Amino acid sequence: MLKGGSRDTGMLLMERSVPGRAGVVTPPLDVPEQPLPDAAILRDDLALPEVSEPEVVQYFTALSQQNFSIDTHFYPLGSCTMKYNPKINDEIAFLPGFAAIHPLQPPDQSQGALELLHTLQEYLGEITGMSGVSLATLAGAHGELAGVLMMRAYHHAQGDLGRTKMAIPDSAHGTNPASAAMAGFDVVTLPSDKDGNVDLEALHELSGPDLAGVMITLPSTLGLFDQNIVEVCRIVHEAGGLVYGDGANMNALLGRTKLGDLGFDVIHLNLHKTFSTPHGGGGPGAGPVCCAPTLEPFLAAPIVTSSGNGAGPSYSLSTPEQSIGKMSGYHGNFGVLVRAYTYIRTLGDAGIKSISGNAVLNANYIMQALKDIYYLPYDRTCMHEVVLSADWQRPRGVSGLDVAKRLLDYGFHAPTMYFPLIVHEALMIEPTESENRYTLDAFIEALRQINRESEDDPDMVHHAPHTTPVSRLDEAGAARHPDLRWRPSV
Repeated sequence: MLKGGSRDTGMLLMERSVPGRAGVVTPPLDVPEQPLPDAAILRDDLALPEVSEPEVVQYFTALSQQNFSIDTHFYPLGSCTMKYNPKINDEIAFLPGFAAIHPLQPPDQSQGALELLHTLQEYLGEITGMSGVSLATLAGAHGELAGVLMMRAYHHAQGDLGRTKMAIPDSAHGTNPASAAMAGFDVVTLPSDKDGNVDLEALHELSGPDLAGVMITLPSTLGLFDQNIVEVCRIVHEAGGLVYGDGANMNALLGRTKLGDLGFDVIHLNLHKTFSTPHGGGGPGAGPVCCAPTLEPFLAAPIVTSSGNGAGPSYSLSTPEQSIGKMSGYHGNFGVLVRAYTYIRTLGDAGIKSISGNAVLNANYIMQALKDIYYLPYDRTCMHEVVLSADWQRPRGVSGLDVAKRLLDYGFHAPTMYFPLIVHEALMIEPTESENRYTLDAFIEALRQINRESEDDPDMVHHAPHTTPVSRLDEAGAARHPDLRWRPSV
């Protein structure tokens, strides 16, 4: 059981119930009494807890204090950018003029909100080197789907219906092949070479009249900048295809490299990772799509446009000429867009550039400090994240999962495990730019200590965690046989 405060916080709220105890006093009825539904669907034995208001508050507050949070712990999830985000971004998004506005209000009553969206479109276009931007998509995978639908629409508009193949590297995010398949493409795997770059020979073999394009994550999920990227774009373009960029890892490139300048035709950005909104827990998200001029007519609707007059600019919503249509109900996830706008305005040019510099520095600091005891499959300068492996611990009976679980005992969230799939026993660590050297040193020492434990007491590591509110779970069993509701004991 969990101990906290004056009560056992491990006790379920139902188990605290005492007959007759109440948390509220119901006021007298001040509206006409209404007839109850049919008796066949009513119950007299509904098992609800009878507890006081302080007990409810204490219970849920204690539970919240057992959670991992980026406000309380280091969260080095690779390719997820779990970083601290300034609270001012939330405060701005909560302003009544933003939080209380309705998406169906007429444009003349929402000029301020539309101006913000229009300016954000310009900022993201400048950061990525792209001319067209749509803010309508609600997540990274949603942006991917929009981007590949735009690629398909472009080829169809050219009368080129035979381009049905989408090439995707073997190190790609799992959503890439899913998005391509949903858009109707045949997915073909593009292997990596010995240095973690796209295999150019394999790309040449795939580059024929049936190639619609290639989806590239830059930096890749190996945490590496593809040294062949300009050549990759050239080969695909010469074959008549298009290049899609998964911008989930833009933390490494901000203010340094523009994907449009490298040859990408369309990309998405994860605003909930790179540009402020706390990531995780299933949302909220935003995955704007940015594109080159050739694909602008196909952007998802709506786009915010500006027209000038004597009184100043006027903003309105428009639909591109050959748009793939709407991808969401209204204008995208507006609160996330406000946070991203605030984040960019607060940081400015110098601050944006410092993000990538610090993120890359932190990842390389961790890599250099650990590559003598954890296997490094690609021994070269990494970008915002480093992919290590527990292959050297495996002969001692300790797996990557064991290392990750043991980290919880040291107060650190586990890194991403077993991804990318081409790295055996992968431990994918992204320190982000927001962590200081003190935190990184403590994390490094924890991993070094776990390595020592794997030699001296592998069973302790194998059965970790030991100090968390819940010890190691049967995760496979939980996934296959979920128990999703509470049942009273008989």
